[in-house]
Parts: sequence; structure tokens; C-alpha cells
Amino acid sequence: MTRLKDIPLSVLDLAPIRRDDSVANTFRNSVALAQEAERLNFTRYWLAEHHNIEGIASAATAVLIGHVAGHTSRIRVGSGGVMLPNHPPLVIAEQFGTLETLYPGRIDLGLGRAPGSDSATMAAMRRHPSAGVSDFPDQLEELQRYLGDEQPGQRVKAVPGQGTHVPLWLLGSSGYSAQLAARLGLPFAFAAQFAPGYLFEALRLYREQFRPSAVLDAPYAMVGLPVIAAESDERAGFLATTAQQKFLNMIRGKRTQSLPPVERLDWTPQEQAEVERLFGAAVVGGPARVREELEGFLDATRANELMIVTDTYDFEDRLDSYRILAEQWQG
Repeated sequence: MTRLKDIPLSVLDLAPIRRDDSVANTFRNSVALAQEAERLNFTRYWLAEHHNIEGIASAATAVLIGHVAGHTSRIRVGSGGVMLPNHPPLVIAEQFGTLETLYPGRIDLGLGRAPGSDSATMAAMRRHPSAGVSDFPDQLEELQRYLGDEQPGQRVKAVPGQGTHVPLWLLGSSGYSAQLAARLGLPFAFAAQFAPGYLFEALRLYREQFRPSAVLDAPYAMVGLPVIAAESDERAGFLATTAQQKFLNMIRGKRTQSLPPVERLDWTPQEQAEVERLFGAAVVGGPARVREELEGFLDATRANELMIVTDTYDFEDRLDSYRILAEQWQG
């Protein structure tokens, strides 16, 4: 049996904006959570690119990464992820080359190919609907060129960025990124926090097709996972209704701010089944249950690292969840 204490744990922050709260306070909470995660010895603190979503404040991902890195000293800070087809690879290389220069040895660049929003927002970003479908490998190769050592005759360079070798991760919720990460010998992170259905197949593809590279000798798989820990199973279940409401409103075509937990959710059987599908990988419970379920998850997936996302309405409940998790993790 895989013990929880035997693997690294990391934090994914979706920078949630609470109802009747401010974006400025969301940013203050992100800094406070990163500082607590560092104190608790979590390995990484990642932020995700989303656009035009009222409840998420991490649109300017590189800017927020720099803000968090500047208020911490040891924990790795990065993107989980930057949606590469939204940006010219040169610009991403310059941004993350700058971050790596400011905070050497602490920056990760996780990359995805989804838009991070809807079709209208894609148009506002001047992104073509087909972007990322066929040219993502070419964009990735270009980005690697700007972050790698300068080549003879190279006319366009990332300044800063060239030669920084910022670590790259491929993120995904299907087999595409798993297979690309395997072919390139890169670490792979699967987004089970919102798309758990394809998890085992993606991990199988990644491991079976992995080719050693200058970056990795063997496959390294991280899994994003929702975890809500509290003093009891009942309390954790109550707190989890904030995340469940977010999924429910997404199904209904609404992108709302973070809502307070409720005793009972008003949903149809079909809506409940869909929320449970999207939130199906979640580990929710008191300390003993969380440890037991996480160790069972590790046995089933053989994940090398877990990246934990905790979505509660009150920030103190969020901090407490990570503290309880850290207690179980550290024995």
C-alpha cells in the first residue's frame, strides 16, 4: 500500500472570488494560502489561467505567480496551467524567463491547450476556434527553443528567457496531452479535479508510451484532486456544497462567484448525476477518512504527486483543510 507520507503534495489555487467579496481580497488570500502551504512543506503552488469567469481571479496568471513568489521564499510557484494557444510562445518564454530570473529555481510552467473560457472570450482574445488542435506541438517546440540554450544563427531570442530552462509540464484531461508528454519525455499532470472520467486511461497511455529524455528518465505523473478535510465527515460534506454549487451552476450555463455552503442542494436527479460525475474524484471527510481515501487513490493510480485543490467558501475553512491534510500526510 502506498502511504500518503511517501509522495509530494502540492496546491492548486483557482483564486476563487466569493460572493460579496473583492478581487483584491482574493489576491490577499492567495498570498496567505501560499505562505501557509510553504510552512506546511507543500512542494508547489500553482495558479490556473481562466478568462471571463466571475468566480476566478487568475486571468493574468504570470502576474499573479510573480506576486505569490515575491511573498514566499522556498515553495515552487507556477502555472496549472497557461493555455499556450492563447499566447505567442515568445511572450510566454519572456514572461516565465523573467519569473525564473527573479525567483531562480522556483518557477514551473504547466501548459494546456484549452481556451480557458467560452467561444465569445476566445474571439475577444483573437484566438481561432481550431487553435491548439493541430499546432500545439509546434507551439510547444517553439517555446522550448526560446527557453533552451541559444542556437547558432538563432534570429529571435527570448530576453530574458533564453537559457533559463524553466521546467515544462503538460496538463490535460484526455489522452492527447498524455501521449504528447510521453513522446517528449515531459512530466504530465491530469486534471481529475474537473474531469476524472479519463484519468486511468490517460495515465496508462502516458506510462506505456513514455520515452526517456534529457528531462526525465522515467514517467512522472501528477494528478489534480479536489480534497475537503474538516473535523468530521459531516462538516466536510457540508463545506463541499460550495464546490458542488459551482459545478451545478456551470451545468446550468451560469458562471457564478463562490457561494456559501447549504444544507440541501436543489437539483434534479440528472443534474445531481452530472455534478457527481464532474466531482467524482473528490476526497471529502474527516482526518481519518481523508487519509484512507487518498492512500486508496494512490494505490489505484500510482501517482507520483498529488496537486490538491480545496474549494470552500470561508477562507479559514480552506486553511484548516490544508492543515488537516498536512497532519495526515506528515504522520
